[in-house]
Amino acid sequence: MANDSGASKGRRRIQGGRFDVRRVLYMATLTACRANPVIKAFYEHLIAAGKLPKVALVACMRKLLTMLNAMVRSNKPWDSSLHNSPLGA
Repeated sequence: MANDSGASKGRRRIQGGRFDVRRVLYMATLTACRANPVIKAFYEHLIAAGKLPKVALVACMRKLLTMLNAMVRSNKPWDSSLHNSPLGA
């Protein structure tokens, strides 16, 4: 959600969707940023690019959700060889 009015641009925030899913995904991403080498490298890349920590974390949430959806769709467990490019989409 944007917080803009006229020429002023405020901070964006997350809203909408399912709160319970978003809360669980947030905690899973916090853990993944420490333990999962793919998500950790992506998070560190975003921080090095000057993103705020919360913004980088939300981007990692989206990346993790995309990975999980692909795993469910293909009915396959985690395979690190599929995610060897940490800075890719």
